[in-house]
Parts: sequence; structure tokens; C-alpha cells
Amino acid sequence: MIREKTFYRTFFALTLSLALQNLLTYGVNMMDTVMLGRYSQDAMGGVSLCNQVQFLLQMLVVGAGEGAVVLGAQYWGKNELDPIPHIIGAALRFGGALAVVMFAVVLAFPRQLLCLLSNDENVIGQGVQYFQIICFTYIIFTVTNILVASLRSVGIVKIGYIISFSTLCINTCLNYLLIYGRFGFPELGVRGAAIATLISRCVELLIVAYYLKCREQRLRLTLKRLLRIDTSYIRDYARISSPVLINQALWGVAQMVQTGILGHLGGDVTAANAIAVQVYQVLSVVAYGAASASGIVVGKTIGSGRKEELHPLVTTLQVIFLVIGVFSGLAIFLLRSPILAVFGGTLTERAYALSMQFMVVMAVTTVGTAYQMACDNGIIRGGGDTAFSAKMNLFSMWLIVVPFSAMAAFWWKSAPVVVFFLLKWDQLYKIIPVTIRLHSWKWVKTVTRSEDGGKTAG
Repeated sequence: MIREKTFYRTFFALTLSLALQNLLTYGVNMMDTVMLGRYSQDAMGGVSLCNQVQFLLQMLVVGAGEGAVVLGAQYWGKNELDPIPHIIGAALRFGGALAVVMFAVVLAFPRQLLCLLSNDENVIGQGVQYFQIICFTYIIFTVTNILVASLRSVGIVKIGYIISFSTLCINTCLNYLLIYGRFGFPELGVRGAAIATLISRCVELLIVAYYLKCREQRLRLTLKRLLRIDTSYIRDYARISSPVLINQALWGVAQMVQTGILGHLGGDVTAANAIAVQVYQVLSVVAYGAASASGIVVGKTIGSGRKEELHPLVTTLQVIFLVIGVFSGLAIFLLRSPILAVFGGTLTERAYALSMQFMVVMAVTTVGTAYQMACDNGIIRGGGDTAFSAKMNLFSMWLIVVPFSAMAAFWWKSAPVVVFFLLKWDQLYKIIPVTIRLHSWKWVKTVTRSEDGGKTAG
């Protein structure tokens, strides 16, 4: 274990900064869920289905941004900042192309997409109204978040939670005005929630543009530098990012499939899943913040050539991840009833009972998530091994989780809580392959270029 107090102060400051950013980001969707849940259970269910497509986009954006973080953190460790704007430009090209495709698909086929996720016409109708507006946020969201993630690779994290806090405040206020029709504004329901989010995303992009132009001095990013890049860095970026993007895409699609399985079990199950997932996302932000922070720390350590420091660092991080997991799971378990009380009695009795059951499952699986996800997406990926996670999740999700949960739902007619557990139990058994990979040390790879412009050997 590392004993220097400076390490813990630095690591937890970075973790809490990233956790706060995640909390505020997830808080936007959480406020939509809560405020629409108080408006109508069908409205909440419809928006939760649309948020699965948003989640897929978010996973792709994370994948595009993580490629820049892995490369950028190692260049930062080498004190070489000149390649980083080229890498960010490559990330924006990849992420922007994906966002354009998703925007076009959702705009053209909103009902068809939602019919894959639910068979409840009332829920689908609410979702279509939301989709027709929210799809215009996709490109804006992608550009903003890739820029923020890229800045994180060189230790700039404050701008992330400033942006997310402004979005949460604006979105919450506009939701109140436009969903319920307060202070003379029209009562727009789900369309009001979508308009509020669209306005919030536009403000986000304006804030990050102002920050890059007037405040950021480390990378000196300009529109010209992001557009006119050395295209040879696209190959470097693609080599690192492709496995991450594939993994994130598979994960995002799998989450949509999972929502579809639960969505075809009825509107009450859809509502309970929406609540449980949002609660999990908000209460597990410290675990995800620790994962992101560990990726930066590990990448910088390898980039600076101090590989002898990895053994105590990895041991320390594993203990931290386990402690965070236990406390996160306990928080989910203890806060079940107070959270459901917020919905003010709009839930049916069955939806309420299912929400309680689903959150118990989340409380248990969160402990596994905090350890194996942080080791995988933080330490292993930050060390330069971006392919392991894609291979593991491809096998786990499509050969174990989806088939068994689908059979439980439609063949064995199992209770919804059993289906829900089978959709989440991979967070527990993946501890085994992740731990084996972590202690093999085969994930330690140098992915930056050497002095002569070639790739440094791993």
C-alpha cells in the first residue's frame, strides 16, 4: 500500500471532482425521471426508453473520449503536449460521425426504435414526442463531452463539473416551467422536458467554447488547431480507441436489449427499471470517478517511465475500489424508501414493489461493479490495454447475460426481479477474469510515440 498522504489527497481530489461531474451529468436524467414520474408514470416510462438510446450515445462518446484520455495522459506523463490537440481533433471526428448517424436514425425512425424496447402503446407514444426533440441534442452533447474528456487527460477537471452544474440548474428550472406549465408557460409534458434538455446542452457547448477561448492555457486549443490536425495521429488514435469504441457500443446496445426484455414485461416493470437505473447511476458516481481518476494516474505513471511504482499503486487502488463499492451499495439499500417517496404516489403498487426489489439487486451488484469496472476501465485501460475489456464484455454480455435473461423472461416466465438479477449478475462474476488479467501485468503498455516518431514498445 502507498503510505504517502500526498497521493491520497491528490487521488481523492481528482476522484471527487470527476464524481461530482458524473453526479451532475446523471442528475439531469434523474431530474427528468423524477419530475416526469410526478407528472405521469407513462411519461416517465417513455422517456426512460429514449434515455437508453441516449445511453448508447453516451457510451460511444465515452469510448471516443477515453481513447484521447489514454493517449493524452501518457503524453502528459512524458511532458509532451504538442500531440494532444491532434489526438483531440481525431476524437472529435470519430465521435461526431457517430452522433450524426444516431441523430439521423432517431429522427427518421422514432416509433420503430421504441417498439423494439416496449409493447405498451401509451409509453411508446410519450417516448416518440420526447425523441422528436431530444435527438437534436446528440451532436452538441458529443462535441462538448469529448472536449471535456480530452481536457481531463492533462488534469483539467474543474470545467467538467462547472458545465454539468449549469446544465442541471437550467434543466431543472425549465423542467418545472415546461413540464407542468408554471408561471404562464404552456404545459408540455415530455416535450417540455426535451426542450429543457436541448436548451441546457446548448448552454454547455457555449461554456466550454468560452473556456477554451479565454481561460485554457495548457493546450491552447482553437477551432483551427482542432480542424487542421496531423492525420498520422488518427492512426494512433484509432489503434487505441477502436477496441474501446467496440466495447462501449456492445455495452450500449446490450443495455438497450436489456431494457427491451424488461419493457416487454409491462409498463410497471419499465417504470421500476427506470427508477432503479437512475438511482444506481447517481449513487455510484464515486466508483466511476475513481475509475476515471485511476486511468489518468496509471497512464501518467507509465508515460513518465516510473513503472516500478505500479505494484503499490495497483494494490492501493484495489482496496479503494472495494471500500467505495461497499459504501455505494449500502447507500442504495438504505435510501430505497426515501427515494421512492419523492414520486408522490404516482407509481402503481406493483411498480413501487418492483422498484424496491430492483434496488436491492443493485445494492449487491454495485460492490462488484465498483471493483471490477474500476480495475478494468481504470487501471487496465489506463495502462494501455484497451482490447481486454471488449473481448470480455463481448463474451459475457452476448453469450451469458442476454440469452439467460431472455430465456428467464419469455420461456421460464420467471419473476421480474429474477430477470433483473440475471441482467446484472455479470457485475459479480466478471471480478474473476478482471482480477486474473490485472495480476498478469500484461496490460502494461506504452502507447505513445518514441523520439523518432515511431510507437514506443510496450
